[in-house]
Amino acid sequence: MLDTLGIKWVELFAQTINFSIVLFVLWKLAYKPVFNMLETRRVKIAESLANAEKIKTQLAQTEADRQKVLTQAGNQANKLIEDARVAAARVSEVETQKAIAAAEQIVTKAREAAAQERAAMLAQLKREVGRLVVQTTTTVTGKILTDADQRRLAEETEKQLSA
Repeated sequence: MLDTLGIKWVELFAQTINFSIVLFVLWKLAYKPVFNMLETRRVKIAESLANAEKIKTQLAQTEADRQKVLTQAGNQANKLIEDARVAAARVSEVETQKAIAAAEQIVTKAREAAAQERAAMLAQLKREVGRLVVQTTTTVTGKILTDADQRRLAEETEKQLSA
């Protein structure tokens, strides 16, 4: 019956054997290396994806650590700035107190110097007034006064000026 269709058993069997041999050779020489290469690539891609996930996780952790370090550094910087402000205020207060003390010393010394100068000027004024009184008295009376008279007039004038 297959003969009527033009199929010959011997040729069909020979073609089947040829096809099997070609299929075997292709499988060994072409398909198997290609499949092995594809499997190797699939494994490498899977490893790369896994490594990418690890790297992404590590990157996120590193970023979190970096933010934490930056926050700590900012806090430390703010603390240092505040400490510096407190120290500057303390130094400023100390320097202000020193300046006030120095100013008070200057004012005290100036008052003492003014008091001494005033006393010296008063003494000089008394001597000058006494001398002028003696000179005026000598001129008015026309008499030459002795040293005792001059001293007595100077003392009386001094007493009157002091009172």
